[in-house]
Amino acid sequence: MDKAAYQERLLKRAESNRKIFDGKYGKEVKKLLGLSIEEVNKITPGTTDIETYNLLIDIIKEASASNIEQAELKKRIEELGAVAISIAKQIPELVDILV
Repeated sequence: MDKAAYQERLLKRAESNRKIFDGKYGKEVKKLLGLSIEEVNKITPGTTDIETYNLLIDIIKEASASNIEQAELKKRIEELGAVAISIAKQIPELVDILV
């Protein structure tokens, strides 16, 4: 990859990150990313917790960048299942969405 293509790729990633962290659910993304692996594993011990955690983060990032409505975000979290819901409930703002 040449230097110009690399710089363009970095600029696109920076713009994407700005949309995520400045978006509707940016605060929630930051808090989810702040959970340690140990905290996630304590929520529901098992081998899929980290995978589900990563999927949950991806869903919240996309929701933030796209400014989707809370009802749609709730639906997407619920589709991930009980582990994702348990992890999401560690973030007070997401608890409000899930009730």
